[in-house]
Amino acid sequence: MKIGQVAEVSGLPAKTIRYYESIGLIEPAGRTSSGYRAYQEKDIETLKFIQRARSLGFSINEVSALLMLWNDRNRASAQVKELAKQHVADMDRKIAELQSMKDTLSNLIEKCQGDHRPDCPILNDFAQTDR
Repeated sequence: MKIGQVAEVSGLPAKTIRYYESIGLIEPAGRTSSGYRAYQEKDIETLKFIQRARSLGFSINEVSALLMLWNDRNRASAQVKELAKQHVADMDRKIAELQSMKDTLSNLIEKCQGDHRPDCPILNDFAQTDR
């Protein structure tokens, strides 16, 4: 299967597939006699695996680790679970950071009159250099 077809089936742009090859996340595809990449069904399964993991926010490094575990039939599921738990903990930290940012900005919005005057607590806060 050529890269355009694989892109359509996997849900990943051809550029992304080539990138994953270039960084070693997936094995380089074989080539046809005319030089086109030729993908196999296993390649498509791997790309779908990567796409799903990335859609859940796993980093390239985490996906690489997950792929190694997926391909290791002697793996312990505890390793996979631990990696997923760590990812959830990272997500919780990011959510807390985003919530804090939202709360701060919402507070500044509340303080802003939003009228014709130039006074703006939002801009004043941004301009503070003592942080």
